[in-house]
Amino acid sequence: PQGQKYLVTGKSLSMRLWEEASGTEGEMHTRPYETVGYVVSGRVKVQVGGDTITCGSGDSYLVPDGAERKYTILDDLVAVEATSPPAGEKNRDA
Repeated sequence: PQGQKYLVTGKSLSMRLWEEASGTEGEMHTRPYETVGYVVSGRVKVQVGGDTITCGSGDSYLVPDGAERKYTILDDLVAVEATSPPAGEKNRDA
């Protein structure tokens, strides 16, 4: 429901493909997992706490476990993310 497709899930991490349309903006939220991402195409603004970075094709980002986060899709996005522990397990994406 949030634009992600789970590719593989192990015991301690999962990998997902994230596709989202330009103009999508989320609310500030937290998640009980660490996220590392790699932008395949498009651009995303990632806000972590008081810091904001803009990532484009070939860039990576890190969002620590429990950190406040917000994503703004600037151009149609395709990214690959890994989460630890697995985001899709135990309703962690809720």
